[in-house]
Amino acid sequence: MACYYSSAGSSSSLCHIASASASADLNSGPGHTDTSASMRRGGSDFLGVCWNCFPFPCEILIGFAFGYSALSPSGVVLCSVHASLVAKLGKHELDLIVPELSRGNAATSLNGNRISSGNVVPSRFTTVKRTASAIFPSSVVTSIEPLLLFKDVSNAEKKNLFICKLNLCCVIFDFSDPNKNPAEKDMKRQALIDLIEYVDAGSSRFTESMISASCKMFSSNLFRAFPSNTRSGIAGGETEEEEPLFEPAWSHLQLVYDLLLKFIESSSLVVKIGKKYVDHSFILRLLHLFDSEDPRERECLKAILHRIYGKFMVHRPFIRKVVSNIFYQFVFETERHNGIAELLEVFGSVISGFALPLKEEHKMFLWRVLIPLHRPKTLGVYHQQLTYCLTQYIEKEPQLATSVISGLLRYWPVTNSQKEIMFLSEMEEILEITNEVETQKCLLPLFQRIAYCIKSFHFQSIFGDNKDNKIFLVVKVAERALFLLNNDHVISLASRNRQTIMPLLLPALERNIRSHWNLPVLNLTRNVKKMLCEMDGELYLACENNYEQDELEQKMAEEQRRRTWERLETTAVFQPLTISMPALVTPAIVPPVVAALS
Repeated sequence: MACYYSSAGSSSSLCHIASASASADLNSGPGHTDTSASMRRGGSDFLGVCWNCFPFPCEILIGFAFGYSALSPSGVVLCSVHASLVAKLGKHELDLIVPELSRGNAATSLNGNRISSGNVVPSRFTTVKRTASAIFPSSVVTSIEPLLLFKDVSNAEKKNLFICKLNLCCVIFDFSDPNKNPAEKDMKRQALIDLIEYVDAGSSRFTESMISASCKMFSSNLFRAFPSNTRSGIAGGETEEEEPLFEPAWSHLQLVYDLLLKFIESSSLVVKIGKKYVDHSFILRLLHLFDSEDPRERECLKAILHRIYGKFMVHRPFIRKVVSNIFYQFVFETERHNGIAELLEVFGSVISGFALPLKEEHKMFLWRVLIPLHRPKTLGVYHQQLTYCLTQYIEKEPQLATSVISGLLRYWPVTNSQKEIMFLSEMEEILEITNEVETQKCLLPLFQRIAYCIKSFHFQSIFGDNKDNKIFLVVKVAERALFLLNNDHVISLASRNRQTIMPLLLPALERNIRSHWNLPVLNLTRNVKKMLCEMDGELYLACENNYEQDELEQKMAEEQRRRTWERLETTAVFQPLTISMPALVTPAIVPPVVAALS
């Protein structure tokens, strides 16, 4: 691969990237083809690119030249192999490759040797008109292809072409203006598509240089700082998501993510070599991208993180530690992160793969991370994924059900009705997979909370159509709690523990029947009361008598309290206050000198 750089003219530019179609063409000796004929063909043996109008300084473009780290501004820079090749070329061939040499400019190899072009003779190639409207001047593109396809080169050159395309894709474009550099953007997009097809084919194993160049390209395109968040900190409702912001450069980012996913999945990637470049720093910056406001980017990151976790086993503890820190910061500091749902979805699969018995580290993740995630107000955004993670833990180790139920009761919302409904739904799913032995350990506080929810008067206003402007009042908490009691598993649990559960539920049911204003809640309450009565009639009557007795005692206590206050008020009216009140006397301020003498 030869890289030619020229500083002739008014601007520095990378004039040509030339590549031989076979490694034999790079060296003289047996098998060396006619160089002049190869250049005249221009399609398959050499490919050239003119970067006259490319809007980046040459220091950024040096990555295109296979990682060359230094370019001399005095002339054309060649690698050491091609420096010897160009020295053997005639004037006509040099005119075809680097017209500036015909104007007397010298070429400089990477090892510092200068190559002269011979006599300065005017040539028609020196009058190539440089335009600023396209990345490749038409006079160059028509004769030399800018980038060959993988199918047009030999197998020996495919790896070099792969690295060349990767270096080409390291350039980042500004997508704030869609009319800026459309040709350059399209060329990069096509290069990314070619790379995806090559990786997907899996024709050969990736070398270390290919892996290094790939990770460099991924880092250049993906790892970036997000703009400061100027939007409101909390959405209007706990389950309401803000309007997502879409990444303007998604046309390129999507292809880069697809390439990264196929690169990680490919059997051509050797884990022993790949882990040196997909290291802790790479993974840390990748996890920080989950805070992107573009949901499409978070979906791609979710799939990539899952593949990295499965392929690079050595990085698994580090990934769990970093994700735990993200959750800690979200719960206890900011309560603001865009990728909590996606991270929990990945960890749902991770938890399902935990080996038994569970390690203490995994149990600590449940107690210190997953259960406190019920605390933030934005629980509705990731509640489904969080519930799945908890159920996976209980299915793995049923003894953890008591800790999960106790944790939910600890973080149970008191003033947030929407979160209360989510907690009831989650509790129902947990009870369905929990055995009776574990449930009995927290039976009393659990059904005390359910009874409290049955008595809830919460409702939600829902506006009807614009034609009638009707307002519907939908009761949420009490209705959801009564539906929970109609669950077959909960009914079976209540039947076997009716001596404990029925005295807790009956007062709430009776209070609803006597005072609740909502008709659907009244109907559900009567159905549950009938079910409990059929379950054990004698116990139900005993509980009902106890409730009546408690109500009577409470009424008597209220009446006694009322009479006491009436007697005090009457006494205060007919017997005015005669006790002399002490007068408020302001103490005399003694000067400090007098106080000291006394």
